[in-house]
Amino acid sequence: MTVTSIVQGIWAFSALGLIILVLLHSPKGDGIGAIGGQAQLFSSTKSAENTLNRITWALVVIFLGLTVVLSANWLPK
Repeated sequence: MTVTSIVQGIWAFSALGLIILVLLHSPKGDGIGAIGGQAQLFSSTKSAENTLNRITWALVVIFLGLTVVLSANWLPK
């Protein structure tokens, strides 16, 4: 295995992880629930949401960093 293929595997894993984590996030908008005043019930921030945000941001940094490295061909083939 070459370094490029290993980095491409990590890049693909981070892309898949980002897709999954973004879908796991709770919606931020109130939507129709704001009409009846029910939006206040679910507006508290939990530690799980904070952890999910931190992991998502870490994967974003990894994904974008590896995108730059792979697109610039900085790795040996």
